[in-house]
Amino acid sequence: MPVVADPVWPVIVLAIIQLGDAVMCIRPVAFIRDCLDDVGFARKWWWLLPPIKVAAAAGLIAGIWIPGLGLLTGCALILYFVIAILMHVRARDFGRNLFLNATGMLLLCVAVTVFSFIG
Repeated sequence: MPVVADPVWPVIVLAIIQLGDAVMCIRPVAFIRDCLDDVGFARKWWWLLPPIKVAAAAGLIAGIWIPGLGLLTGCALILYFVIAILMHVRARDFGRNLFLNATGMLLLCVAVTVFSFIG
């Protein structure tokens, strides 16, 4: 495992994406609200999404200097998006939200974790 994440830029990009997603989940914008409703994610749990996404961004940034934490955060994000994909499949939601959003983010998280923390 590297002493410092290498390359760093993908980690920063993924952290920025997570922060942006956290902001959009504070009062979910229409496409996020529709997605959460479509997969049957209970509204009483929506408040958890912003802190989880901020924690992920913080873990990624700290992971630049603490690669073990970055690897753990990357693996947690991979698990998060695997669960999201399973929720879409269970709900038979085979549209844009599954293929572009959840699958795209899963691939991005796998790529960043492998290239920056395992590489």
